[in-house]
Amino acid sequence: MTAILPARLNCDANGTPYSEAYGDIYHSADGGPGQARHVFLHGNDLPGRWQGQNRFVILETGFGSGLNFLTTWAAWRDDPRRCRRLHYLAVELHPFSADDLARLHQRWPEFEASSRRLCAAWPVLTSGCHRLEFESGGVLLTLLLGAADNLLRQLRAQVDAFYLDGFDPRKNPEMWSAELFHHLAHQAAPQATLSTWCVAGAVRAALQTAGFLVTRTAGFGRKRQMLTGHLAPSRGSARLACAIGDRRALVLGAGVAGCAVSERLAARGWNVTLVERHTQPAQEASGNLAGIVRPLVTRDDSLAARLSRACFLQARRSWRALADAGFAPRYRLDGVLQIARDTAHEEQMRPIPVAAGYPPDYLQFVEREVASSLLGAHSALGGWLFPCGGWASPGSLCRAWLAAGGERISLLAGVEAVDCRYEEGHWFLRDAFGRPIAAAPLLVLAGGAAQRDLFPELPITPVRGQVSHIPQGKMPDLRLAACCEGYLTPAVDGVHCLGASYAYDFELELREDEHAGNLLRLERILPGVRAGLDSVAMAGRVGFRAATPDRLPLVGALADPEALLPRDTRLCDIPRRPGLYGLLGLGSRGLVWATLAAEILVSRIESDPSPVEGDLLDAIDPARFLLRAHRRGMK
Repeated sequence: MTAILPARLNCDANGTPYSEAYGDIYHSADGGPGQARHVFLHGNDLPGRWQGQNRFVILETGFGSGLNFLTTWAAWRDDPRRCRRLHYLAVELHPFSADDLARLHQRWPEFEASSRRLCAAWPVLTSGCHRLEFESGGVLLTLLLGAADNLLRQLRAQVDAFYLDGFDPRKNPEMWSAELFHHLAHQAAPQATLSTWCVAGAVRAALQTAGFLVTRTAGFGRKRQMLTGHLAPSRGSARLACAIGDRRALVLGAGVAGCAVSERLAARGWNVTLVERHTQPAQEASGNLAGIVRPLVTRDDSLAARLSRACFLQARRSWRALADAGFAPRYRLDGVLQIARDTAHEEQMRPIPVAAGYPPDYLQFVEREVASSLLGAHSALGGWLFPCGGWASPGSLCRAWLAAGGERISLLAGVEAVDCRYEEGHWFLRDAFGRPIAAAPLLVLAGGAAQRDLFPELPITPVRGQVSHIPQGKMPDLRLAACCEGYLTPAVDGVHCLGASYAYDFELELREDEHAGNLLRLERILPGVRAGLDSVAMAGRVGFRAATPDRLPLVGALADPEALLPRDTRLCDIPRRPGLYGLLGLGSRGLVWATLAAEILVSRIESDPSPVEGDLLDAIDPARFLLRAHRRGMK
């Protein structure tokens, strides 16, 4: 992971925010909001250009104090003809902490309410993309934390307006390089515009080389000139839009995947029919009483670890937003401990949080004594503390998502689709008697391994998992959730959840040997506690996860398995089935994956900017297995 070093709040002699690292001010000494309006809003013909649009996308190179964002947000809010959805993307290598940001914004009382909401939603400062949502989804801020060149290369977006606002090119040349401007041009929508306070000749030349036509215009305050520009007519691809005009969708499966994606579709204005074969939502693996919520951490910060981190942090923000909106799911994110497997593993774990640059509010190593104190019970060893992890009830999340979707989500429960066909631009579902269930132009498969009955080519496998239930009082009263090749929750409704087994069969009955296996997992977390527990008489629950060969989910448009692929096929070239998408294969990490995976999927359906980097999108693309098989066949 690229360590994110927060900026320090300093001011120059005139009281203007100042960066010690770059030796430059964050905005004009003649007034920050005034510069934001003149240079960036008016320089891009805003708000006029976003009026009447369904979506408008702005990209800022350097979030800094956030003043340009706050000014743009205020202009959007005050415009009666504003676009339905404003996407604001911003790159930042050295973000302020939430506390410093709040202190900085005290200079501009006109933004007090917006600043308070921004600072409350401010992310844990880790590298990658962080999507924050305001105004009931009308304003979406995607912070790209890290080196601009790498993040912009990985971005998947079509940008309508660029705010070029790095520090002085002589002090921060990376933000004004020809290569970076080429990345911007690659992300530009047709007729994209740009503006900046900088008029340096090298910057003008680099922009023109990248394909932008630029003009010097009147500057702000004491600065005589600024630049405005637009993408050359010969550059840029056609503006992508949602290919489906009829905004009705079918979602198969009402577990965490199906409920999460139904809520995200409803938030974008879709009318969703959610089809569930059981009589209630959350009856498969999502019916477990509670599960732990923590990210995956690897020494090399693998693709899976980066995706897990992004999903984990997005889940925290989104669940809090659900609670703030009155749809509170049941969860507690006040810490989770990952206990080392043995002393050798403990030694491997110890240096990683500091060496990798993780902030302590995301990950820290704690010795056994501290771990025991945090747990309220004797820990086997030391390990990693995730201060903002914890546990959640998947069923309560499903109910919260459905409630948040309101009348736009219709649940058809107790109905099983056994036939699925695409005819005349619609997907039709029928039951075992051939009776129609529902039809819509968009179908999302979110029902786990059961979806193989309809689409046998799906690379997902059912995996049996048995959770053991330990009555409260039969073991120490755990303060935090913990894990070590298994997991243990604090008491939820008088029961500790201990799990889980991993077996490739389809039996639903509880097994004594799997309870015994779970008790071995308990021993690795809290040694000695299993002695008073009887695996024969133990209660529990069996569920089935859906696993993929590489343990990453399937999120995106489903490939056409009958398509003929040329030798040099790329992932983006693989033909897809019309209107058919999947959110599948969440495996043992459904609680962590589902929230962001749903946002990724709906962003792709809507052709919105992606909330994660491009290599992460490719890693979860459902067509990846078809491409791998094709390449093996070419050898």
